[in-house]
Parts: sequence; structure tokens; C-alpha cells
Amino acid sequence: MINFQEKANFIWSIAELLRGDYKQSEYGRVILPMTVLRHLECVLEPSSWLKR
Repeated sequence: MINFQEKANFIWSIAELLRGDYKQSEYGRVILPMTVLRHLECVLEPSSWLKR
């Protein structure tokens, strides 16, 4: 079984690939707003079907 550190390293390696051309210091400026938008989308989704 893979231990915790190996899992964490695997996740970070994927994050590095997804980061693309952004510098490490700029990554938070992109991920945080996208995370907030996704959270809002999930929270508002149940009410959106009522408007249709």
C-alpha cells in the first residue's frame, strides 16, 4: 500500500503538470479564485434548476 508521503508527492506532481506556464509564486492567484468559483457553482446549483 502507498504511504501518505508517496500519495502527497503524486498529487503535487500532478499539480505541477497542471500549473503549466505559471510561476510557482503566481499559482495561488489562479487556483484560489478558481476554487472559490467552483465552490459557488456547487452551492448555487440546487437553486438554478428552479429558474428553468
